Amino acid sequence: MGSRSSRAAVIPDVDSIRRETGFSQASLLRLYQRFRALDRSEKGYLSRMDLQQIGALAVNPLGDRIIDSFFPDGSQRVDFSGFVRVLAYFRPIEDEDTGIRDSKQPEPLNSRMNKLRFAFQLYDLDRDGKISRQEMLQVLRLMVGVQVTEEQLESIADRTVQEADEDGDGAVSFLEFTKSLEKMNIEQKMSIRILK
Repeated sequence: MGSRSSRAAVIPDVDSIRRETGFSQASLLRLYQRFRALDRSEKGYLSRMDLQQIGALAVNPLGDRIIDSFFPDGSQRVDFSGFVRVLAYFRPIEDEDTGIRDSKQPEPLNSRMNKLRFAFQLYDLDRDGKISRQEMLQVLRLMVGVQVTEEQLESIADRTVQEADEDGDGAVSFLEFTKSLEKMNIEQKMSIRILK
């Protein structure tokens, strides 16, 4: 037990990272080992090339967009705390996370709203706060590849933007994005109940 805490002590700012991300000390240790394995040159940071070594990202159609999220400010390197901060969006929401929290504390990175913000930015390629028809089309192309014709993709993009665009500006804002997903979730839950 003592060796685990002494090994975790090599992680820079481990306590603040744990508070910010919600990862346990054991999880942080595993992630730090993974970070160091990806940092083959022992630079102390990861580059895009280092992240492209992750098999799950290499085969994910949105892998490049996810890798981009590690470099939000245009930087070409991410340190361990930045690496873990992005991974925290993927951490499951646990029952204890959904309880009453202190409003003075920042919202957990893995909260439903932060997960939605993260997903939104995967579509908002130009980071202007809206998902245009063209951005939707680009992401759809990445996701389905050649399995669907260009005409079908354009139709899907048009219909998706049209259904979510409540203010008629031809794009989907974050608020419209969240409302659209909530509506789909409600419809999905209703379908499941009907099928049972």
